[in-house]
Parts: sequence; structure tokens; C-alpha cells
Amino acid sequence: MTALAFPLAATGLDEKLQWVTIIGSAVLLAIVFELVRQRRLMERYSLLWLFAAAVLLLLAVFSDLLTTLSEAVGIQTPSNALFFVMFGFVILMLLHFSASISKLSDELKVMAQRHAAAEERLRRLEKGDAGRGAGEAGEP
Repeated sequence: MTALAFPLAATGLDEKLQWVTIIGSAVLLAIVFELVRQRRLMERYSLLWLFAAAVLLLLAVFSDLLTTLSEAVGIQTPSNALFFVMFGFVILMLLHFSASISKLSDELKVMAQRHAAAEERLRRLEKGDAGRGAGEAGEP
């Protein structure tokens, strides 16, 4: 019995690694779709994950692309090129999320300052109304 092999597997990845990568990329795609469906992941972030999983799936299925990439960059084995691509995506995602967190942190600081200013105005208004109300009640 012959094992099912992709026609390009001999040029790039080991067959077992190729299957693991294909299955892992497909599972990642399914997880991202499910998180978006459940509204636990925003669409703008899901695009990054979908793009990363699609590129990994493409490189796993068509391993000659991976071989070409590894030769162009000077990486000795295509499997190392695959890990290099995955590491690159992780770095880009970390950079994107760091920028998002920085922006949200700045927005949170501004909101906290506005909230404190509004509370101070409310406190002054309540204090002013209470002072006027006590003076009016004491007069005949």
C-alpha cells in the first residue's frame, strides 16, 4: 500500500512534516473562523491570522515554493525556511498588537482624565447646590 503524497513533497519538506504543517494550518484556519463566528476575535485581527495560516498552508502544500524561498534567502533546509516564515509572522503580530495596546493605553489615560474631571465638576455642583439649599431652608 502506498502512502498518499503530494507531488511536490520530494522537492521540499519531509512528507510527515508536510502533513503536520498542512493539518496545523487547516486547524488554525478553522479556529480563527470559529473565534470570529463567536465574536471572540475582531475581524481586523482575524485578517492577520487568516493571512498567516493561508501562507503557511500554501507553503506546506506547494513545497517547491518553500524550496525556492529557502534557496533565495540562503537557508539550507526548506523546513527551516518554514519556521523562519512562521517566526516572521509571530514578530509582525507582536508588533501589531503592541501598537494596538499602546493606542488603547493612551485612549484609556485620556478617558480616565476626562472621567476624573467630570467627577470633580459633579462634586462641585453637588456641593454648591447643597450649600444653597441649606441657606434657603434656614430663612423664614
